[in-house]
Amino acid sequence: MPKQKTVSGAKKRFAITGSGKIKRKHAFKSHILTKKSKKRKRNLTYTGLVEKANVAGVREMLVMR
Repeated sequence: MPKQKTVSGAKKRFAITGSGKIKRKHAFKSHILTKKSKKRKRNLTYTGLVEKANVAGVREMLVMR
């Protein structure tokens, strides 16, 4: 049986923390920034965690079982 491959888009977008949680970046921070407030742009800078409902899907894309 062949090896399972990691989804290359997922390995660029997600990172695993030391405790096993999955980090992600916020969307909407790449362009059309003039109409967004400083506070909104600043808060989009920080990383977040993947929601519990999506963790299983992301783990499968990263081939972590």
